[in-house]
Amino acid sequence: MLKVSIQNSIMTIKLNRPEKRNALNPEIVNQLIDAIQKAGNDDKVKVVILTGEGSSFCAGADLSYLNKIKDYSIRENEKDSKLIGNLFLKIYNFPKPIIAAVNGPAIAGGCGLASVCDIIIADEVNAKFGYSEVKIGFLPAIVSVFLINRIGEAKARRLLITGEILNAQIALEIGLIDQAVPDCLDTANKIAEKLLENSDESISMTKALLKNISKLNVREAVNYCVGLNAVSRSSKDFSERLNQFLNKK
Repeated sequence: MLKVSIQNSIMTIKLNRPEKRNALNPEIVNQLIDAIQKAGNDDKVKVVILTGEGSSFCAGADLSYLNKIKDYSIRENEKDSKLIGNLFLKIYNFPKPIIAAVNGPAIAGGCGLASVCDIIIADEVNAKFGYSEVKIGFLPAIVSVFLINRIGEAKARRLLITGEILNAQIALEIGLIDQAVPDCLDTANKIAEKLLENSDESISMTKALLKNISKLNVREAVNYCVGLNAVSRSSKDFSERLNQFLNKK
């Protein structure tokens, strides 16, 4: 259900259920978790790009799967919900950069999947974004956590309770995505190549910093960052890169 390739330290993970608009079910979610885990453990992989095969990025939950879970017990649904929650957390906590190249509609859980990535690049014509859960009496629960992180509560409130579908331009205007371009995968690859020039260690620490300071008050955040600064200044990577920079001058 996935196409995975590595070129020039960039892993591209492509959801490969085009006949189902790359909809999510437990099988593809488990495969995504496994692919992200392997990318994290592979020193050759420096950046990950997530995209979709065909005309959609990800249409959310598979309809036949949704029809099945309506008959689950609360305990079964809790276990099932933890699976998608684990996927989103795996991506959100991933120490390497992840770019979503949204080639078509990213709806409900598919929009959530994009929102947990570090950078979202969208096809300016074909990409669509929305949280349609309320249309079918479902709850946009897990996805809401990451949407609020990205665009703030006020804007998230409107998207989540209206279920409206946004084009790429409006998504860009509200800060849901970073760029709307003619070829999102090409642009994502160009950004990934630029990221390869940066320090892996510094990127990883910066991602951890951004995640952790959101839980702290200002004084605690500054003290935490003072400690990180001290650690980074004594790293081998900093010493080598600083010497390279100074020798260029």
